[in-house]
Amino acid sequence: MSNISNYILPIFVCLIVVYGFLKKVDVFDAFTEGAKNGFNVFLSILPSLTALFLAIEMLKSSGGTEILTKILSPVGKLLNIPNEVLPMCILSPVSGGGSLSIYESIISEYGPDSYIGRVASVMMGSSETTFYAIAVYYGAVNIKKIRHTAICSLCADFTSFIVSGVVVRILFY
Repeated sequence: MSNISNYILPIFVCLIVVYGFLKKVDVFDAFTEGAKNGFNVFLSILPSLTALFLAIEMLKSSGGTEILTKILSPVGKLLNIPNEVLPMCILSPVSGGGSLSIYESIISEYGPDSYIGRVASVMMGSSETTFYAIAVYYGAVNIKKIRHTAICSLCADFTSFIVSGVVVRILFY
């Protein structure tokens, strides 16, 4: 019973094939058509993702993250967000991988039970890679106007950053 996770995906695939046969659907043709559509979606979002990844690397390599951290440190202090977590606030809406690497370094340096580690953990769990999600999902369906989505998503991210510092301060210190 402990290895049930090894069987979930094959069972799920078999159930889909059986369901297709019962509904008299040519399962293989439906699969290949879906794969072809998936490849077309990938090609349509590739330029957006390339630009996004390039911008992220430019921000990190140029030292822009450090500059923004210094600029935002008075605001972070006011909102109970440690300076060590501010780079994660900057990269989180843009890059899940970038913010995850910062999060891992915070946890390894300060520990998960420190104030900094707890704020980073709450922040990591409550924020979203806004621009990546917009690039992928809106690019897949060719939506060009993202202004309301981006503004609302960034407000939600900012709220999660504020609440992370406040909640950890209230609950643990």
